[in-house]
Amino acid sequence: MAMAAPSISNMFFPFPKTRQLTFPLPRSKFQNSIKLATRESSSSSILRDQKHEEATTHHTHDHNYKPKLEEHLKRLPEAWRQIQGEDHWAGLLEPMDPLMRMEMIRYGEMAQACYDAFDFDPFSKYCGSCRFTPRNFFSSLEMPRVGYTVTRYLYATANINLPNFFKHSRWSKMWSKHANWAGYVAVSDDAMTTRLGRRDIVIAWRGTVTYLEWVADLMDFLKPISSNGISCPDETVKVESGFLDLYTDKEESCGYCKFSAREQVLTEVKRLLEIYSDEEVSITITGHSLGSALAILSAYDIVETGVNVMRDSRGVAVTVMSFSGPRVGNVRFKERLERLGVKVLRVVNVHDVVPKAPGVLFNEKLPAAVMKVAEGLPWSYSHVGVELALDHMKSPFLNPNGDAVCAHNLEALLHLLDGSVSFLLPFFKGKINHASHVAYVICNRVLFIIIIIIIIIIIIIIIINDLEYNHIYVQLYHGKGERFVLASGRDPALVNKGCDFLKDHHMIPPNWRQDANKGMIRSNDGRWIQPERPNLHQVHPQDMHHHLTQLGLTSSDA
Repeated sequence: MAMAAPSISNMFFPFPKTRQLTFPLPRSKFQNSIKLATRESSSSSILRDQKHEEATTHHTHDHNYKPKLEEHLKRLPEAWRQIQGEDHWAGLLEPMDPLMRMEMIRYGEMAQACYDAFDFDPFSKYCGSCRFTPRNFFSSLEMPRVGYTVTRYLYATANINLPNFFKHSRWSKMWSKHANWAGYVAVSDDAMTTRLGRRDIVIAWRGTVTYLEWVADLMDFLKPISSNGISCPDETVKVESGFLDLYTDKEESCGYCKFSAREQVLTEVKRLLEIYSDEEVSITITGHSLGSALAILSAYDIVETGVNVMRDSRGVAVTVMSFSGPRVGNVRFKERLERLGVKVLRVVNVHDVVPKAPGVLFNEKLPAAVMKVAEGLPWSYSHVGVELALDHMKSPFLNPNGDAVCAHNLEALLHLLDGSVSFLLPFFKGKINHASHVAYVICNRVLFIIIIIIIIIIIIIIIINDLEYNHIYVQLYHGKGERFVLASGRDPALVNKGCDFLKDHHMIPPNWRQDANKGMIRSNDGRWIQPERPNLHQVHPQDMHHHLTQLGLTSSDA
């Protein structure tokens, strides 16, 4: 297996980011010259980029910086509720609080682990499964210090119409004809629980990393969430039918997916909450792409069903850290999710097509009056939660001409989260009070107006004097007084792990992560063979039916 590059999960210390602003320019001869300038490949351009990137990485190796990060980490036991969205992340995203940045990347890496552990190889008889056992999951991925233990794998049935999500072996002899590995449930160990200030249950859903055709596979048709057995008092609460089927369908003849993904998640969360009933607990659900849709659906289900309510009537906070996710349901679903208190933070790349679907025509960007009229249509969708929009054009490491798959890549999104340090406004520490937030908003508006004026002046100067764009590269590139600075030392090479997005002069090959010899090993008699993998023995817990009964479900439900 390829060696893993340094990541946040192995370092576990925080860092600072801010949102980038994109200022659209009018269509003109000037705009065309801007595009040509940004794509130049001359030696002077490359040298400028390299100098800029050296400046961005120099900050990372400052020996005075690590103690500052560890200082922020000490705030986590007191600040975790804010990090989990108690106040809807007010004051934590703009500018980016270093602790907030650390936690987003940490959960993003737990979603990325689903891709790294998944067997995509159609020439493997284990294609569609996880390459590692639960016991050795994180250590096999070279994430030994992640501080979590995998308690259960999640499986989904491949019988539904999402062919680009499910992978199957080309061989007749395969591990399962009906199932695909869909993610895992993990819980923080005692040491990590102390550092976090609570016991954290994580649900990580696998998405689609290589092909975007699954978006076209969607029926793009809303149906009541209650139609598939999920409790909901309002029949007008609807979600995309393909997501709902993926979450609730099962194949009783298959040992892996004889219980639906829904039943697997609900029973495991209930089991863990019973084990840690005397502790402070949080539930964090993460996923990328299609996995983000499953994360939002399962978060809704956990709270609507009341699984997050402890024996002493304490409600456990449920938070979704979503990456590059599509719209999931209609505006009624959004309102119901908010009423239940589920917190959702969606991190997206503004150039990614997936967050724009489904609901291309009727969505939350339309006026409220129009959406009110259109809410009964089966194609009227609305995003949920708080959005953090990033722009890969702001990174000097990434090729601005990357394709749609690159724009959707999770490692690239984590790279963007690691960059861009604001130096105009201080980070908020501890509790965010109303007065400080109002002051910040006022400063932000004034700053925005100033930046707009400066940009207009620069554009006028360029038009009059026909200046080269690269002479003002820093002013336009930085925008809003910010620079792209890698804050944590997270290796940019990780971006090319599963795509071709880094600029060529970094000399990082595309799609570099792969198994040695495609997983083939030499047997004792000198022949090359595909090794057998350990049998999971107990796929589902023995007390599965007991927990289903407690939840008011049976194996014929959901």
